[in-house]
Amino acid sequence: MSLLCKLVPERCIACGLCQIEAPDIFDYDEEGIVLFAQEPEAHQQFVMPEEEAYVRKAYQKCPVRAILLENKM
Repeated sequence: MSLLCKLVPERCIACGLCQIEAPDIFDYDEEGIVLFAQEPEAHQQFVMPEEEAYVRKAYQKCPVRAILLENKM
């Protein structure tokens, strides 16, 4: 099973918690809104197994649910 991470930038309040938990995955645009570090234009990407724990922690810390997770077959 794969983990799909989706971003909802319009919910982001630029708190910085996701980048603290998963700095290799999440970054910010010039306004502080979340984006993927490796694919800034993407709004979803599959998470590598070795990164899942960090992404799940970032998801749990996000106060506005700007990060969504889905398990895919």
